[in-house]
Amino acid sequence: MQGKDTTNSTFNQLFEPIFSQKFHQLLQKLEVDKYVKKLTAIKFIILMVFAQLEQLRSLREISNNLCNREFSKAIKLDSISFSQLSRKLRSMMPETVQTLFQDLVRQVGFQTGFKPIRQELGNLYLIDSSIISLCITRYRWASFRKTKGGIKIHLRLRLFEKGVLPDAAIITPAKKADKTQMDELVVESKDAFNVFDRGYLDYKKFDDYCEQGIFFASRLKKNALVEVVKELPVKPGSVIKKDRIVILGKDGLTKMHHPLRSIETEDLNGNPIIIITNNFELPAEEIGDIYRYRWQIELFFKWIKQHLYIKHFYSLSQQAVEMQLYIALIAYCMLKLIKLKTGYEGPLLQIQRLLKTCLYEPFPYFVQKLYRKPKRSSKGRRKIDHERIFQETLRQVIAGEADHLDDLTYDPVIL
Repeated sequence: MQGKDTTNSTFNQLFEPIFSQKFHQLLQKLEVDKYVKKLTAIKFIILMVFAQLEQLRSLREISNNLCNREFSKAIKLDSISFSQLSRKLRSMMPETVQTLFQDLVRQVGFQTGFKPIRQELGNLYLIDSSIISLCITRYRWASFRKTKGGIKIHLRLRLFEKGVLPDAAIITPAKKADKTQMDELVVESKDAFNVFDRGYLDYKKFDDYCEQGIFFASRLKKNALVEVVKELPVKPGSVIKKDRIVILGKDGLTKMHHPLRSIETEDLNGNPIIIITNNFELPAEEIGDIYRYRWQIELFFKWIKQHLYIKHFYSLSQQAVEMQLYIALIAYCMLKLIKLKTGYEGPLLQIQRLLKTCLYEPFPYFVQKLYRKPKRSSKGRRKIDHERIFQETLRQVIAGEADHLDDLTYDPVIL
């Protein structure tokens, strides 16, 4: 460690958002740390976020990390047993980490300003879910199919100029359908544009959104009943194949009262995609681009599954699993805050990797290493011209100049 000033350490800068006054007041209000002398809520969250970033595989491994004198000094905790961590994980209220997650989202939003990608789009929200498989014999509360268990993260991401940020999260057993969470995830604001997949199709909700002026775009199922009201003109040479005004649903049962817009386009593989929306003002090409932004939420799920520890869980209870998933989202937000604090424009993964080696170093040292340019750059793998080598060797043999070929140190690539 290069400095004694722990207040200016990278560790302190990373975990500084946890010490916000709002979160501290919540802990006091809920009396989370009442009668707690050692493993306070903040220290526990720091331990769990650290475990996420380091991808530690068990509570025992988390406990053993306190043998690291620098880590122990930074967290101000000499030791803690894995059984104490297990009890804390089971007993701590999920509302505590949910509130911290929302507070971190607010902090990131304040620093970025949530500048939209395009001003005319307003606030763009991406909504989707992802299932994490669980062993049904160990997690019986998470029954999904006959021989399979799972837990589902229902997520709303906010898309802005500098990327995406989780804006709201709901964690349920995997059996719950996506559309049951629409009330919690769809932003009912006139300056919002909600984008979600066909798992969120609900004609009654769509009618409500039309009446309230809430814009949305989704993908239509193949077996949907569609009544074409009007064909709209399509620009020649456009990626849009059809643009129609339609009414969805079956007469007397699910038929919508409000018309929607049906736009047919293609994905990158040439497969047809039908997008429905209640926005009749934007060009069809613009609607197609908006729906393609939905892929960002798939990339987000892929990132957290690869680089945070959410495929295996430290405890078997539903509450503990939910806690771990929320803490993973907290860890992501904290990486985002570090990225904003340093002004770094590179990948978030580089910050996570560098934190592992510079966590106890002074923060300026971490920033210096983050911006360090490589001393030499690779020119890539050399391409060998085999035909030229053959022709040169053939010429040497014909000319009687091939004695050097018996030399074991001869490299024919270097001519």
